[in-house]
Amino acid sequence: MLLRVVSAVILGPLLLAAVWYGFPWIDVVAALCAPIMIREWFRLTHRRPVAFVLAAAYSIAALLALLWLRHQPAYGRETILWILACVWATDIGAYFIGSLAGGAKLAPSISPSKTWSGLVGGMCFSAVVSAACGLVFDAGETLMLAVIGITIAVVAQGGDLLESAAKRRAGVKDSGNLIPGHGGILDRIDGLIAALVFIAALRLATAGDWPWA
Repeated sequence: MLLRVVSAVILGPLLLAAVWYGFPWIDVVAALCAPIMIREWFRLTHRRPVAFVLAAAYSIAALLALLWLRHQPAYGRETILWILACVWATDIGAYFIGSLAGGAKLAPSISPSKTWSGLVGGMCFSAVVSAACGLVFDAGETLMLAVIGITIAVVAQGGDLLESAAKRRAGVKDSGNLIPGHGGILDRIDGLIAALVFIAALRLATAGDWPWA
């Protein structure tokens, strides 16, 4: 969790700036990430063919969601920035509040370091950041965005636990070794994958510029 927080604090502003001032490279990034993510899921689920197919489809769905959301004519760039900010806020809030408050474990058999207080902290941080994004973008309803931010935090933590469960079942610490000291790409974006799929599904269901309109 600490490595995830450090990544968000140090690399986050750089990535946000890159997203804001120039995003054409996202198509290339998605194309490069797809085979890497599938390879890492294969490492975690190769003994379970059905699980591998579902995991691969899940990751591809997230990449398609990323591209589809970004290329929306209205608030495409803002939507991606908002999702990234909420997921990072979730990680940061969960780490700091969880470290300070401690308490009951969230899922001790899957991820012993996660606590219920950390989840609440992540939800609070994400709610504040989500509402702030609405004010910065001058779009959306503040209260509704705060509620959605809480939901994103829960979904992101669920995505994190899903990947942790797969690693535990496979008997490995990391999904891969692509990033020295940080493990694989899935280790860094497991929560983001879940959030992208979730938001894209809701966007399709609302058939509009949600949540900005």
